[in-house]
Parts: sequence; structure tokens; C-alpha cells
Amino acid sequence: MYQLIYLSGDTLRKQLIKFKPRKLDRLPRLDTILMVEKALYKYKSDKTITQIWLLLPKKVMWTTYITILDYLEYSGKIIMEDDKTVTWIWDPRLHEHIKKHGVILSG
Repeated sequence: MYQLIYLSGDTLRKQLIKFKPRKLDRLPRLDTILMVEKALYKYKSDKTITQIWLLLPKKVMWTTYITILDYLEYSGKIIMEDDKTVTWIWDPRLHEHIKKHGVILSG
């Protein structure tokens, strides 16, 4: 069920270079990032980025929201599809399994 993807050194360097935070007057606070994460996890891949932004419990500036999305995509938690839907890909159960056992069972 789980598949582990290995990144070569060159691919990883390209991914690290790709993330460039936007210039903002202020950076997002941790509670704002966690609020956005919770909303993205809740809607998985059912809604577009604009629909999720409108459904957030607190108002967030659009540029701050997009910066959070950039960061979450860079960190491997989400993928933004071509149609602007967001797909949650990070699996906390798999993360805990790897921390506990140090191996991944394929299948």
C-alpha cells in the first residue's frame, strides 16, 4: 500500500532551490499555518485553493495563504494540481511507523 520514493542528490537540490518564499510585510504565524493545514487535511482534494481560502475559520491575507501553500508543497504535505485543487499526501501514520520501526513494508 505504501510506496517510498527516493530522491537523488541532484533532484533534492532542485527541490530545495525551487522553494522561494514570497516577499511579505509579515510572515505567517504558526497558528495560521496550522489552521490552513487543518483545513487542507479536512477537504483533502475536494476543493480548489480559492474555495478552501473562503472556508477558513479566520480571514487570512491571500499572499500569506499562498506562501503557506508553497511551504506545504515544498515540505511534501500537499500537491497542487493543474486545476488548482489541493491534494493532501502526507501520511502521519506512515511517519510514526517509520519513526518507530525504521522500515517501510511494501505491499
